[in-house]
Amino acid sequence: MPGSLENSRLKSFKNKGKDDRELRRRRNEVSIELRKNKRDEQVLKRRNVNLSTEVTCNPLSETTNNQVCKINDPSSVETQMLAVQSARKILSRERHPPVESVIKAGLVPKFVEFLSCNDNPTLQFEAAWALTNIASGTSDQTKVVIDSGAVPHFVKLLSSTYANVCEQAIWALGNIAGDGPKARDLVIRCDVIPAMLRITTPDKPVTFLRNATWTLSNLCRNKNPPPPFEAVREILPLLAQLLHADDKEISTDACWALSYITDGPNEKIENVIRSGVCPRLVSLLASTELSLLTPALRTIGNIVTGNDTQTQAILDLQGHYCLALLLKHQKASVQKETAWTISNIAAGNQQQIQALINANIIPQLVETLRNSDFKTKKECAWAVNNFTAGGTVDQVSYLVQCGVIKPLCDLLSSMEPKIIIVALEGLRNILNVADKVKQAEPICLSIEEEGGLDKMEALQTHDNDQVYQLISDIMDKYFPDVVKTLLMLLCL
Repeated sequence: MPGSLENSRLKSFKNKGKDDRELRRRRNEVSIELRKNKRDEQVLKRRNVNLSTEVTCNPLSETTNNQVCKINDPSSVETQMLAVQSARKILSRERHPPVESVIKAGLVPKFVEFLSCNDNPTLQFEAAWALTNIASGTSDQTKVVIDSGAVPHFVKLLSSTYANVCEQAIWALGNIAGDGPKARDLVIRCDVIPAMLRITTPDKPVTFLRNATWTLSNLCRNKNPPPPFEAVREILPLLAQLLHADDKEISTDACWALSYITDGPNEKIENVIRSGVCPRLVSLLASTELSLLTPALRTIGNIVTGNDTQTQAILDLQGHYCLALLLKHQKASVQKETAWTISNIAAGNQQQIQALINANIIPQLVETLRNSDFKTKKECAWAVNNFTAGGTVDQVSYLVQCGVIKPLCDLLSSMEPKIIIVALEGLRNILNVADKVKQAEPICLSIEEEGGLDKMEALQTHDNDQVYQLISDIMDKYFPDVVKTLLMLLCL
């Protein structure tokens, strides 16, 4: 009896007693795919290219030794300055900057040394610019900058009274933090966040705020491991402000930062909700700018993976009313992310399932399940699965009336075992609900008419044990005559 009570209690929660790790895995899959899709919207590193500067010669390929000597000559600050500027210019070329040549020439330690020249801000700026572009290269090239001790110097330069020096330091730190979790955490340990919070104020120029917001987003990104939350949490009030910026680039990067933070445990989701960003996120679901819509949808999708109360925070703001329209978006990636979001709402309680019905989402969900690309169909199938697992008799009946049987049966022809399992679970859930009100027979007839029975018979020899077991359960309970006929044929 205690075990039965525990199972009943589990089924009242978000995922109907399913293994939490399964939902987390699905979220990871979506994260990986979305990261691939959004490379154009937000790059990890950025090179500072000066298109107005033309370099007619390459000092590192024609007179390398001479240039190195000039940079290392302390007797002439002007000569050093010109040498650093020359190196910076070739590193700022739009195409194929000779980053590796600069590194091999041993210039990086000198650039780092010049970051401490507080009496020569122009030299600081040129050196910071050169290092920024080196750090925009490969991980190995970024590591050279890190190993030369540049990070603490850049953090100190955030307090520079010279705006161009400060902004260049922000840019460099953004490139370093964007290299991966290890580099990101090193930057955080150097107390970059308190310094960034002090200088990122609304009165700063737009270009400054763009660089600052982008760097902040890189401090929040990556999840293996994620950044220390006690540090990232301090950024939330500032992100809430930046999310309301009139500049699209600023609000977009703030939104990406929130998407990274919410991609984790419920504690992180709760902190984001408490920061007051949800109304703005919901309003952004109506954005016609894909670069802004994508991270807003992603963040809301993350929030509704939380507990029912956290999911309700979005529903209370009528956020779900935008989802039916987004299922029809011209971009398949938006459709898929929308379906994933709906699937997590459908994994909530029956009032939240009803909210999806009230928003007229279900007809469009079934239409998308029927006609979208395969990846989107998978997410729609998960939504249907969760809906049927937790819905009332009337709610599941409504789903059936919207024509869900046929597209579920069509998925049984898939070559992917996981999607077959999801479709079979959905059909079994529908049959179980119908059986409660003595209406299983019409559902069985519908499954047979849509070719589902033939497909299940063909799948009885499937290699996947879970597929086999699901079909056996369905056939034994709801198609016993077919099973008897098959047994008779086997005995002949």
